[in-house]
Amino acid sequence: MKLAEFNTAEPARAAETLKPCIDVRRWVDTVTAARPFPSKDALLAFAAEAANPFTSAEVESAMAHHPRIGERPTAATTEASMSRSEQAGVDPADADVAQALALGNRDYEEKFGRVFLIRAAGRTAPQILQALKDRIANSPAKEDTIVAQQLREIAVLRLEGLITE
Repeated sequence: MKLAEFNTAEPARAAETLKPCIDVRRWVDTVTAARPFPSKDALLAFAAEAANPFTSAEVESAMAHHPRIGERPTAATTEASMSRSEQAGVDPADADVAQALALGNRDYEEKFGRVFLIRAAGRTAPQILQALKDRIANSPAKEDTIVAQQLREIAVLRLEGLITE
């Protein structure tokens, strides 16, 4: 969607455009209400600021939509398509990587009670695996902070891909 179209869209349509970036109602409503934006950079900067901080409840809600790293969603939604693209660096046919991710995901979920989340876009499978190994040693409080930051990065990257000048 072009920025001019986003700026002038009915609020419900603008909100539906934003929702696949991150399904956090407060963020969607805040960004929608702040229109019009003079540039894409201004939109992205505002969106990043509006996402800081996410509350624990917002993080939990947003996490419900994220698949495990290494598991590609099959739905035909915009959000699923974005997720598949973001995980392009993880080859599901690589058995060693798939097994390492499955084991790491299981250990992470046992410790933290949620899926491991990382901004996968631009990262290789070895980088993701290393981050998983490093982060499993974190305290729950530290991991909460990291997860919220990863969600912010994902939201802004997705928005960047949706809006053109």
